[in-house]
Amino acid sequence: MKILVTGGLGFIGSHTVVELQNEGFEVVVIDNLSNSSEDVLKGIEAITGKKPIFEKLDLREKSVVQDFFKRHSDVNGVIHFAASKAVGESVGNPLLYYENNINSLVYLLQELEKKESANFIFSSSCTVYGQAETMPINENSAVQTAMSPYGNTKQIGEEIITDAAKISGINAILLRYFNPIGAHPSVEIGELPIGVPQNLVPFITQTGIGLRKELLVYGNDYPTSDGTCVRDYIHVVDLAKAHVIALQRLLNKKNEEKVETFNLGTGVGSTVLEVIHAFEKASGQKLAYRIVDRREGDITSAYANTDKANEVLGWKTQLTLEQAMESAWKWEQKIRS
Repeated sequence: MKILVTGGLGFIGSHTVVELQNEGFEVVVIDNLSNSSEDVLKGIEAITGKKPIFEKLDLREKSVVQDFFKRHSDVNGVIHFAASKAVGESVGNPLLYYENNINSLVYLLQELEKKESANFIFSSSCTVYGQAETMPINENSAVQTAMSPYGNTKQIGEEIITDAAKISGINAILLRYFNPIGAHPSVEIGELPIGVPQNLVPFITQTGIGLRKELLVYGNDYPTSDGTCVRDYIHVVDLAKAHVIALQRLLNKKNEEKVETFNLGTGVGSTVLEVIHAFEKASGQKLAYRIVDRREGDITSAYANTDKANEVLGWKTQLTLEQAMESAWKWEQKIRS
């Protein structure tokens, strides 16, 4: 079966391509390389023994998307990662986020709508819950007013998919994940941000290796155990495997609704300082960091109730925060050596 993975050379996308190929799927990757590198293909091939088909395309161009589906009419499923994803950047450049994250989704769905049936996995986010009123967050928690344009694009994206599925042969699973970190245990692929990292862990590892002078911790006056924000950090390999399980659910017609939603996390919240300490343990060195003012768009706490994913999907996380930090540090050392 041929599966399209958009943004398939990105952090989560590349790990998912590995898991798909390990399960015997034929994978076609679309990526515009705006936040990734073609070198990732070598890492995927080193792990799986097979290089996926790769097309460098920009999904914001409608004619390009139409042409792709003419040439690949035999695609059995789509896993859609391609999107801009930094909360802070989205606050400063909202229109970029609306163009990139919404237009590309619409153009993909317009092509899938033409098919008798189509299977679509959407890379959503726990940001749709905003600052949830109770912890842990389950799938029935209220979708709050988004606290950033990035979060809003994920909310709008989910609504677009739900509306499209109602009047077409599209079946979809929305995967709302928390904070993916780590690298593949082979250290052949990992997180490779271009420019200054927008996410915590690559900034930690880049600081640890000396590429950054220090890590800025945004606020230590939140109502948490140590005053820093709490997030649910999930190993990227666990996350990638969930995408394959969700896809197989659709392919095997096991879904109970046209559009299903699952939280993907560990169910455990960790503070920023706890992540720093996990890095220090993994690397054997102290990290240079400084507490500064809170950052606009950040919420206090978010961690998942994973009961639905555990019971309905039959998926559970296997890897720990410590293992994730170990792999992230090994990956950082490899790419700087």
